[in-house]
Amino acid sequence: MSQRSLNAVFSQPSMRRRYEVWFLRLGLADGSGAWWFRYLWLNPGRRGGGGCPGNPRGQPVEVWATWFPQGSKPLSLVQGFSQDQLSRSVTGASPFYFQVRDNHIDEDSCSGRLEADGHELRWDLRYRSTLTVTLSEVGWIGFSRTPHSDAVFSGEITLDGRTFCGQPLAFGLQGHNCGYRHRRLWNWTHCAFRPASGNSFSTFEALEYKLPFGLRFRMALLWHRGVLYVFPKLAGICRDREDLQWVFRCANPAQGTALVAILDGRGPSLHRLPYLTTDCAESFEVANNSLARATLFFSRPGHPLEELRTDGGAALEMVGA
Repeated sequence: MSQRSLNAVFSQPSMRRRYEVWFLRLGLADGSGAWWFRYLWLNPGRRGGGGCPGNPRGQPVEVWATWFPQGSKPLSLVQGFSQDQLSRSVTGASPFYFQVRDNHIDEDSCSGRLEADGHELRWDLRYRSTLTVTLSEVGWIGFSRTPHSDAVFSGEITLDGRTFCGQPLAFGLQGHNCGYRHRRLWNWTHCAFRPASGNSFSTFEALEYKLPFGLRFRMALLWHRGVLYVFPKLAGICRDREDLQWVFRCANPAQGTALVAILDGRGPSLHRLPYLTTDCAESFEVANNSLARATLFFSRPGHPLEELRTDGGAALEMVGA
């Protein structure tokens, strides 16, 4: 799929049980912190106006923003909207756009304005990238796509009078996920390994989730020096959701490549938020640190063992015991 089609709206307005989300994680270039933005469409065809009627945390359209300051606890702001305030591109059409009041996202930009819990937040961002990937694609059941895997961000973010701006402002990704329901267990990471100078950088993204009958989906992708390395299977070494640590190895015998990933999400930036299930019956906890540490040991034919390391340039997320 092209970069444009990876962002195209999948959900139909008649779908009673469905979540669709466009999200961004950007680590600030000055190292002061990271931002997470999330545009959510939930159960558009459910009776009562969509979402989870009667639940104040289950609005049919929601915009989330989380600030991960270096060395301090994260701050999350969430605001919900009714569907009659939503404007979007036609299902499956390009170019894509999704807008609710002052909040919008399209193929290569996003903006927003939230007022919640005594805080005021505004953002106006643009992003460009060279890599677009799909980690998981299971039709109507769900998918995990990354239209901008090595995104370079520019623009401005203002929180309570403090402004973040730059050219570039940050590095990270823009993703697009959708599904009939959320998985009971998943691990996900995206890492940006920036060089000492310049905007070009390596990225690593890995996804694991639980399937029926005791099976698991596993996939990892490394974008390094202009080459995409695919690892279709992962072998777990350590998984600790409480302290947010994930260590695994992966290999691609056909390419002769191998990799060991060490992800560490401990520290004050570890953040836990409740997500609603698409049947509206319950909520579950999602642990996320968008200032996580990552170390990769990567081997490939004809090259010495390489170590890629970032202290705060990774996002690590876990759900389930």
